[in-house]
Amino acid sequence: MKVLAFGASNSANSINRKFATYAAFLIADAKVKILDLNDFEMPLFSVDREAATGHPEAAQKFLDSIALCDLLIISLAEHNGSYSASFKNILDWASRVNGKVFQNKPMLLLSTSPGARGASSVMDAAKTRFPFHGARIISSFSLPEFGKNYSENAGIIHPELKASFESMISEINKMDLGISV
Repeated sequence: MKVLAFGASNSANSINRKFATYAAFLIADAKVKILDLNDFEMPLFSVDREAATGHPEAAQKFLDSIALCDLLIISLAEHNGSYSASFKNILDWASRVNGKVFQNKPMLLLSTSPGARGASSVMDAAKTRFPFHGARIISSFSLPEFGKNYSENAGIIHPELKASFESMISEINKMDLGISV
C-alpha cells in the first residue's frame, strides 16, 4: 500500500509532520512517502494572478502526489483556529486545477498542537470542508499537548491516548480500502 503523509505546515520543525510520519509508519505493509509543504511553495492565490499566469506547476505536482497514493495521512496545524497559510494556499491553488483535490482517497485525518485542545478547531473545519474536496475520511485523531504526550523515540506516551490511537491504527490496518495490490 502506498501511503502519502504530510503535516499541513511549512515549519522546519513541524510537530504535525512528525505526527503524520509516526502514523504513516504504523500502517501495515506501507510504502511511505512524506511530503514537505515547502516543496509546493506558490504565490499567494488570487483570481487575478490565476487569470494572468495560470496555475503554478506545483499545484499539479501536489495533485499528482495524491493521485499516486492509496492512503492519505494529513496532520493539521492550527493557526488562529484554522489551516496554516501555507496549506490553505496549496489547497486554494490545487482546487482550481481539480476541485476534488483529495481524489476520493481514503484519508486518516490527524491534528496536534502544543495546547490542550490538540488543534480541534481546525480538525472540525476540515471534517466539514474536506469531503467537498473529495476526501474520504476513514478516521481521525487529535493529540493534545504534543510536547507532553509525544516522544521522538516512543511516539505517543500518554497511556490512554496511545491505546486509543493504536486501536484506530489497528482498525485501519484491518480495513479493505479498495486498494488492489
